[in-house]
Amino acid sequence: MWIWLLVVGLILSHNAYLWLVQKVVPDTDILALLPVEQRDPVLQQAFTHMVDSAQQRVIVLVGADDWAQARAAADAYSAVLIKHPALFEATAPMSEQAQTDWLGPSQQNRLSLLTAEQQKLLQEKPPAFWVESALRQLYSPFSGPKLGAWQDDPFGLFTGWVQARAQETPVRPRDGYLFVEANGRQYVMLLLTLRQPAFSMANQQAVLPLLNVAAKAAKLTVPKVELISAGVILHAGAASAQASAEMSTIGVGSLLGIVLLMWLTFGAFRPVGLIVLSIAIGCLGAFSICWLIFGRVHLLTLVFGASLIGVAQDYGIYFLCSRAGSDKSLPSHQLLRRLLPGLLLTLTAAVIGYIGLALTPFPGLRQMAVFSVLGLVFAWLTVICWFPTLVQPSTLKGTRFADWCGASRHHWPLFQRNFGTLLVAILFGVFVVTGLTRLRVNDDIRSLQSPPKVLLDDQIKLSKILDAPTPVQFYLVRGDSAEQVLQREEALRLRLDPLIAQHVISGYQAMSSWTPSMQAQIANRVLVERALLGKDGPLKALAAQLGEDQSWIKQMRERALGAATQVGTNTSTLTPDAFLKTPASEPSRHLWLGRVEGVHGVTFASIVALRGLNNYANLPLLQKTASHLDGVQWVDKVSEISTVLGDYRQYMGSVLLGAYVAIFLLLFGRYRFAGWRVVLPPAIASIGVLALLGIIGQPLQMFHMLALMLILGLGVDYGIFLQEKTDHQDPAGRFAWLAVCLSAVSALLSFGLLALSSTPPLHAFGFTMLVGIAIVWLIAPCFSQSKNSRL
Repeated sequence: MWIWLLVVGLILSHNAYLWLVQKVVPDTDILALLPVEQRDPVLQQAFTHMVDSAQQRVIVLVGADDWAQARAAADAYSAVLIKHPALFEATAPMSEQAQTDWLGPSQQNRLSLLTAEQQKLLQEKPPAFWVESALRQLYSPFSGPKLGAWQDDPFGLFTGWVQARAQETPVRPRDGYLFVEANGRQYVMLLLTLRQPAFSMANQQAVLPLLNVAAKAAKLTVPKVELISAGVILHAGAASAQASAEMSTIGVGSLLGIVLLMWLTFGAFRPVGLIVLSIAIGCLGAFSICWLIFGRVHLLTLVFGASLIGVAQDYGIYFLCSRAGSDKSLPSHQLLRRLLPGLLLTLTAAVIGYIGLALTPFPGLRQMAVFSVLGLVFAWLTVICWFPTLVQPSTLKGTRFADWCGASRHHWPLFQRNFGTLLVAILFGVFVVTGLTRLRVNDDIRSLQSPPKVLLDDQIKLSKILDAPTPVQFYLVRGDSAEQVLQREEALRLRLDPLIAQHVISGYQAMSSWTPSMQAQIANRVLVERALLGKDGPLKALAAQLGEDQSWIKQMRERALGAATQVGTNTSTLTPDAFLKTPASEPSRHLWLGRVEGVHGVTFASIVALRGLNNYANLPLLQKTASHLDGVQWVDKVSEISTVLGDYRQYMGSVLLGAYVAIFLLLFGRYRFAGWRVVLPPAIASIGVLALLGIIGQPLQMFHMLALMLILGLGVDYGIFLQEKTDHQDPAGRFAWLAVCLSAVSALLSFGLLALSSTPPLHAFGFTMLVGIAIVWLIAPCFSQSKNSRL
């Protein structure tokens, strides 16, 4: 007892150090669940790059019928937020100087920047076309916006290139605001950047109410203002609020139910505290050791482990029920020695089930297995070491409810070789065949989300208005140098341009659109010089039209070539590094990964993001677009995560089957051929749940498999308890059935009520537990062994 007290003291100290001093947080990276050989650090960094740039942002569109109202409402909205600099990063005002600097190095290298259409025109159109174009821009007041003096860009190439870049987003600067127009309304776009992580619940609780206050201020200023908001924190906050509300309601309900159950059974609350003590030590011990072994603990491990440790309650319940049903003259330590074989068997059976997970190649499953096994061992040792001392014969007293519940076992029929058993087997067989033939699987991560409709509507509206790229589907481009990456991007863009014409996508964002490869820049300059600045080219014809002499031509040539003559040297070249220092690069910075460490050493990488991807049926076409392009990889994060969940589901299914076989072999050593009486109830319950899922049309997913693992653990415990005390006329036998009833009802209250949750994963887990545990509970006594049993 004292040794275990020392161990528990060390566990509590280590947990206090981890949670309070180091302030550890569970790992949430889904890629960490993949085998090491399947992880790609460059891909991981690319996804983090995309997600990080998006998850800390909140975009708010403040719309009104006219521009003045939209500005007034936006000012009122911003005035609320600006008072909280600890929550939001300050947004620099869009000054005239910023708009001038926006062009930056691009303007200095304008001769090297051409759109694909301009390249085609330069190759095909005669000099007269360009002369007419230059004169139209010089004399026509409706020739469109101009950038700088006409002499800097007489043929409008740079202006056209900038306009093409501007088409990548409908957002424009206007009066110091970001402006966008849609559906006849004027919108001010507010870009809010969070200082704290979007998934921090504390940050959500601080930010979300503030956004509501800001929205009220905007509506007070302009009653008819339209507010469209989107951001990861809005979805995370809604999910947290929903989960918290459900867990509070369900948790309080289940807790009250369990406390009432224990009071009816033992007439005291102390048993509840003892069982909670064993489970708490199990959880804390498992977390502490797992952290020492793995250096981190994944969030999914905690979800999985915490639920499986629910098995641990069986050890305490079994001891307490046995204590209540045993002779008062029997000391608790002697009672423990009698119970020890059964308790050891339940622990070993559970450990065998979870060891199968540890043999899979997935580090996530291995961590879950270690966590669960450690949790069960710690809880089991707590019962063994402390309960005999803490629970004396006089501690517990049997109640009338306990006597009635224990005695109810003799009302249960036993399955025997008769017509009734055969009829039940046939009906169940028909049910199983019908259900399993209809069962389908769905590992799509999107099916696990249920955001509020208002957030979804806002997200769709905002995506249509801004034509923003998706952060979860993109192309990852790699190369040995920045130049090679840009060249490979340009090869990819040649394949993407036709998809824009086919309306598969509305556009794309790529670093090479802003900074072409050196090869492309040199080719562009050569093309412009040959097509426009040649000795007998359009420039000479233009001079003749304007009545200018040879010196004007020479001046215009020198002005056009300018810094561009130095392209290819190290003094002035348009490179990603130079572009990233300009204000214009702000919306594109997430595209450039630059120099990164890959599996095979240092590499360079970038991202080509897609806009207007609304039809998921086009994903295979987009994947095919990247085929046979060196260094280009299609990344579909949704599909990848869904694949991971699918792999986990399949591995868990295999492990579950192996666990049934291994546990039966273990039981064979003690019960011989009667061991099937222990494993068959949970097996029937699991098959029944799968068939029911097929009949009601609920697709199978990983969270169903998690629950099936728990059903096996609990079901085997029930079988062992009943097999250890088969005589239901004996007081100890009756209290073995009481232990099964208490464990089953506790599991139903703890996990089964999650079926009421509207959160898909919790509902899937809870529904499986509700049906599965109910079946095991109801049929386990029917497989008990009696003296006259012939089954």
